[in-house]
Amino acid sequence: MTMTDPIADMLTRIRNAQSAGKDSVSMPTSKKLVEVARVMHEEGFIASYDVVEGSPRATLQINLKYGPHGEKTMRGIKRVSKPGLRIYAGKDKLPRVLGGLGLAIISTSEGVMADRDARAKGIGGEVVAYVW
Repeated sequence: MTMTDPIADMLTRIRNAQSAGKDSVSMPTSKKLVEVARVMHEEGFIASYDVVEGSPRATLQINLKYGPHGEKTMRGIKRVSKPGLRIYAGKDKLPRVLGGLGLAIISTSEGVMADRDARAKGIGGEVVAYVW
């Protein structure tokens, strides 16, 4: 069975695993999902990620990050641009999540990156998700 929105599935799996207190979560992988996980890791929202080769398909293993007393590092995670309604933002209209405390994941012509990186490079793109 094919999935219509694998990014939304990824974000939902992360949200559910974190609310259940799990250490890690796995899902079918793609290049786009690995790039989204890379951005979340660079910004400090997840501990690590790894692509595990397997049959019939490779899986993406994400290790979640918690505070010293078990606090969640992500308060919320939301899919913005959907297959039925794509949301694009120009270089001057890139969103700021919680006044810059959160993260907007942007898919640009130069790859998937955080909103502050896209703003620094002066490029816009598709707003994939918000993480705060």
